[in-house]
Amino acid sequence: MKNLVKNKERSAFLSTGLCLLFMVIGWSVERLGGSFYQIPYIFAILFGGWKQTSEGIVEIFEDKTLNVDLLMALASIGACAIGDWVEGAMLTFIFCLSGALEEYTTSKSKKEITSLMNLQPTVAKKIHSDGSIEEVEVSSLELQDKILVAKGENISVDGEILHGVTNVDESLLSGEAIPVEKSSGDSVYTGTMNLGNAITIVVTKKSEDTMFAKIVKLVDEAQNNPTKTASFIEKIENTYVKIVLCAVPLMILLTHFLFSWSWHDSFYRGMVLLVVASPCALVASATPATLATLSNLAKRGVLFKGGQALENLEGLRAISFDKTGTLTEGKPKVTNEWFLEEKRNIAPILLAMEEMSTHPIATAIVEYLSSETHTFTKLEVIEKAGFGLETEVDGAIYKIGKHAFDEKKTKIHPSLLENITRLKNEGKTVIFCSKNDELIAFLALLDTEKEESVLAVQYFNYHEIQTMMMTGDNEGVANHIAQKIGIQEVYANLLPEDKTILIQKQKERFAVNAMVGDGINDAPALATASIGVAMGEGSDIAMDVADVVLMKNDLGNLVVSHKLSKKMKKIIKQNICFSLTIICLLILSNFFQIITLPLGVLGHEGSTILVILNGLRMLRA
Repeated sequence: MKNLVKNKERSAFLSTGLCLLFMVIGWSVERLGGSFYQIPYIFAILFGGWKQTSEGIVEIFEDKTLNVDLLMALASIGACAIGDWVEGAMLTFIFCLSGALEEYTTSKSKKEITSLMNLQPTVAKKIHSDGSIEEVEVSSLELQDKILVAKGENISVDGEILHGVTNVDESLLSGEAIPVEKSSGDSVYTGTMNLGNAITIVVTKKSEDTMFAKIVKLVDEAQNNPTKTASFIEKIENTYVKIVLCAVPLMILLTHFLFSWSWHDSFYRGMVLLVVASPCALVASATPATLATLSNLAKRGVLFKGGQALENLEGLRAISFDKTGTLTEGKPKVTNEWFLEEKRNIAPILLAMEEMSTHPIATAIVEYLSSETHTFTKLEVIEKAGFGLETEVDGAIYKIGKHAFDEKKTKIHPSLLENITRLKNEGKTVIFCSKNDELIAFLALLDTEKEESVLAVQYFNYHEIQTMMMTGDNEGVANHIAQKIGIQEVYANLLPEDKTILIQKQKERFAVNAMVGDGINDAPALATASIGVAMGEGSDIAMDVADVVLMKNDLGNLVVSHKLSKKMKKIIKQNICFSLTIICLLILSNFFQIITLPLGVLGHEGSTILVILNGLRMLRA
């Protein structure tokens, strides 16, 4: 793809250079009194105008539509027909130069997709059944094939580690600079880098189905899916060109018979009208700005599936968030502790027991108590599903979990009971630890809110965009998180179909709404909303149905997207107003015989270039 883009650029600039060269030769021969000066001018027009003219002719026969390229070709031919060869060649040169610059700016806008393509590995070291290693094309790998990834190499497939322990740089996908420790059984992804020991991977997805391939596809689709404004402008282009083609002969006839202009002057002004009335700047008002914005956001890890979703974001009036993994970290953390006996005696036992479980709550407690040391290496822990853990230490029975404490049967100090009730009302999960059925400690855990979630919600509230939470969690937890973050409306205990119904009602109420989620249960709501936003670490189906994917799981990037969408819409409006104003001024100047054909071309193409450059400001916004 990169070579294709470069070849288009080179071809456009080569045509412009040859056009200029033959135009200068023709002008020099004419000044010296040569009799065949028309020949270099013809070559200049052919080299400079063949691409646009051929594209215009193809559109006439294949798509049955007319475009601005046809107007330029006719104006150039018309100028030569009345003997203004230098003006015809100059018209072609400026138009060709404008096209070359447009090709260059478009390729700049598409830089992110080409750079992504360059990062995608193309070869892998396949391990055969006899233990031999062969370097093969990634596209030839099948599911369950084994590959070797040495230290410092990019991982070429989505797969699972069979052998080895290493650190993997996943910043390309997640945006996190800190390498992730991976071992046997862990998933690895295309485009990430193996920083540690050599590992053996079994292929779990074909090259076209990998997460990296999906990202490339998303960016490519977005850049080829125009906004509503761009689509509307393209639709009216055909009608506009027809009007201009009808207006030109009318102007020639009316100015000759009504104003007594000579046929030469009338025809000349008709050719100028062909040029200045051409809507090149208007056509370029939206697309470069949209491509530049999409490219800017792709660089930040925000992938839009089309320009339409980006444009819709500017008119956002309501936004709903899933709770777990979207507004919160998605994993519980210990927030409070109470030890009724010496912590140094209890904590090691608590740690040793929780280390025997893989439950998310156990993982959180182990992380919290990781600074504690213990020597209980052979504890026989019984895990009672839905209740907790139980073990025996020095003849005493220790329990952790719901079954470790019964409020009705066990008497404790009222202040402790009050604390437990308060923690539960705050939406926290309380885990008890008992020794011989006597309460000796309890910990409170909560799925904590993300810092960027608070800032994002504050931003949307400030801009009068209604914020809502939709979660399957209980009402107490939902209200507590919503209050801390600043969510305006809360809906709890929801099933996937409940979320979908609410999103549909919200859409009817606010017209443009968004849903942000990460799980399979969010997929129907994401598909129903005006704009579906999926978190990058979410499920595949959520990413597939969403209009926007936040690869770095950062809601702050959604705020940036909203800001850029508003700025993009502003620039497009500026471009449309500017281009229409220039067209009107040039048409009036032509009617009053103020401008010449070269000046008309300069004003027309200059306005087009200015519109494109104004749109490209979105690359740095």
